[in-house]
Amino acid sequence: MNEMSLVEQARQCAGLFRLGRDVEAALFMVEVGSQVQSRVESAGGEVLSWWSAVLMRMLDCQERQDWLALADYMEYELVDLLEAVSSG
Repeated sequence: MNEMSLVEQARQCAGLFRLGRDVEAALFMVEVGSQVQSRVESAGGEVLSWWSAVLMRMLDCQERQDWLALADYMEYELVDLLEAVSSG
């Protein structure tokens, strides 16, 4: 993966879902998710709870094949979480 920030990667992945490139986006989402997991593990309980809730919603959207809702979670909820982790 190139040197994009994790926020940029989440936004790019959301863009792929919005374009209907769900297979490519799903593979990218796995990479982004594992990086997020690594980042939030050291952040503590409240952030881990937040990440767990966002991840469950994202996976629910993926199961329902609701790509636009999944893109929204990645672009807004996940980005908010990452920005909170970076600032705190």
